[in-house]
Amino acid sequence: MKSADSVRRAATPAVAVVDCAGSVIGWTRAAEELTGYLAADVFGRPIGTLLLPGGERAGAYRPGKGMMEVRRRDGEVVIVRADAAPITLGDDAECAGQSWLLSAIPVALDLSTDTGALLDSLIGSFPVAMAIWDRELRCVWFNEAAEQLRDGYPYYRIGRSLTEVIPGIDNEGVLNAMREVLADGRPVIDREARWSYAGEQRVLSISLLPLAGVDGRPLGVCSVALDFSNSKARDHLDLLREAGVRLGSTLDVMSTAQELAELAVPVLADFVTVDLPEAMLPGTEPLRRLATTEAGIPAFRRAGVASARAGAPESLWGRGDAVFVPPRSPFMEVLRSRRSHFEPVLDASPGTWLDVDPDRARVIHATGMHSLIVVPLEARGDVLGVAVFVRTTNPAPFTKDDLLVAEELVTRAALSLDNARQYTRERLTALALQRDLLPHHLSGSGAVEVASRYLPSDAHEGVGGDWYDVIHLPGGRIALVVGDVTGHGINAAATMGRMRTAVRALAVLDLPPDELLSHLDRLMTEDSLTPDAMGATCLYAVYDPQSGRCTMATAGHPPPAIMTPSGVVIFPSLPPGTPIGVGLGAFQSYDLHLPPGTLLALYTDGLIETRQADLDAGMARLADTLTRAASRSATLDHVCGDVIGSIVGEAPSDDDIALLMARILA
Repeated sequence: MKSADSVRRAATPAVAVVDCAGSVIGWTRAAEELTGYLAADVFGRPIGTLLLPGGERAGAYRPGKGMMEVRRRDGEVVIVRADAAPITLGDDAECAGQSWLLSAIPVALDLSTDTGALLDSLIGSFPVAMAIWDRELRCVWFNEAAEQLRDGYPYYRIGRSLTEVIPGIDNEGVLNAMREVLADGRPVIDREARWSYAGEQRVLSISLLPLAGVDGRPLGVCSVALDFSNSKARDHLDLLREAGVRLGSTLDVMSTAQELAELAVPVLADFVTVDLPEAMLPGTEPLRRLATTEAGIPAFRRAGVASARAGAPESLWGRGDAVFVPPRSPFMEVLRSRRSHFEPVLDASPGTWLDVDPDRARVIHATGMHSLIVVPLEARGDVLGVAVFVRTTNPAPFTKDDLLVAEELVTRAALSLDNARQYTRERLTALALQRDLLPHHLSGSGAVEVASRYLPSDAHEGVGGDWYDVIHLPGGRIALVVGDVTGHGINAAATMGRMRTAVRALAVLDLPPDELLSHLDRLMTEDSLTPDAMGATCLYAVYDPQSGRCTMATAGHPPPAIMTPSGVVIFPSLPPGTPIGVGLGAFQSYDLHLPPGTLLALYTDGLIETRQADLDAGMARLADTLTRAASRSATLDHVCGDVIGSIVGEAPSDDDIALLMARILA
């Protein structure tokens, strides 16, 4: 019987013939050498239970083409490249299945001979270490680049298991990553691995790819490793990797521009600026109102600046300041051409564009600027500004590789800046729309005092559709309304406006709260036929000062907080109602008596619900806060402000918040 090493040195594919019942009827000498089974041992036996790991459960094996595992007689499992060809035998007509001619060759042999020779030649010439590991994480093949790492990383040896502990090497991270790839079949890309060898720290970027057999079961893992030890390319790769994490983490134009500047210093440049036109920075003073100077025109505002030197002495302008540039400067040329300006040796001699910009020329000479790259910030067909990279303390001029890294970094940043611009534009539009649609001047009556607060969300989704209203009805009665449209953005604000208008129109009909919500639900259900339709919750309450009775109904909205004259806060158990827009119209009115001095707080769920606390905890917090605020504030407006200040504080809110408060006077 031959050893496993002889199997790996075999030169002839193993061949077997399997009849329509799955039993072996043909077995070559190469098959004996590959498996350790003699022909007499296998004739008439099912090939699945004989060779496949898993024993009897492997009896349902179906021939296929691809990689698979073969269990040798000595128990060792070998990964082979299998091929299957249907054949017709004399008795096939009497069989229910198909007979097959099977061939198999070990993976290592398949990659180095016959049809695998070309592939082996290509892979072998790669300056990238590649290896194949079986399910026991033993190395079964590696290329020449991996062999060059064998002294520092001895796991690159045929038969060597990654589970072996080798002094001086911590392979636990890679080992766990390989096990995860085997378990879930998902590749791991660009994982960093480190170890010390000969007094030096070695760093590899490792990618792990799953290898599956013809039956879909995992066979092993292919590893691809790049050595980035003491490599400038590694620094650039780290820069781009960090950019992928940091850029776009906030949908704020100024913050994203600053992140870009800070990322590139000092890995790529010693001084970086990001300058954007006014269109990218809504709310700033229009640049066209600024006077043109002898040094140039006000073309940008500085959105980001970073320097390897404290205080950024290279920058003539601070963040938010207008940036003046000569019309014939590289900055304007980049805007016009949409192509990067690459000047490895910065020419600051007389006769250049700097003649008309003495301030820049002075700073260039004073700080030792000697190499320049200017890259356009371009996204979705628009030029958003320019990013400027400068070297001062680093004596090496920029190279073409540096230019490529700068352009890749700027490309990623430009997409994030454009997303931030669009988000800011939509948010400002939605805020303006929502402010216009919300009531500007709430007025109570001789019997009811009212106050309100509205806080837009700071979440990335943008402005929501929270709203409130106070409506005066015949007979001195007053209606209090609060609602919350699902979703965020302009559509939510517009839907809120339609709902508020509809409620006011229905209120004129003097309908009971449950009937009003039914009509509102019907109207919004008809509107739901439009693609941008949204649902909503709503609470509608009517107070009658003549009887002291308050009638209310809810459409999926939280109940109001009611503080009695004695200071006890309750949340009435209103009959539940379906949200507006569902079309069920299942609403019921609820009556209660409100004596003078009673305080009502109608709110949206943004006030009481957070990612850390559910509705019940939020309602309990609201009750405590309302009690304290009412005891120390004289006016209702102060109570309203105290409640918001105590619950929300200075922290950004996850959702829009609307609070409408009413105090019964008589």
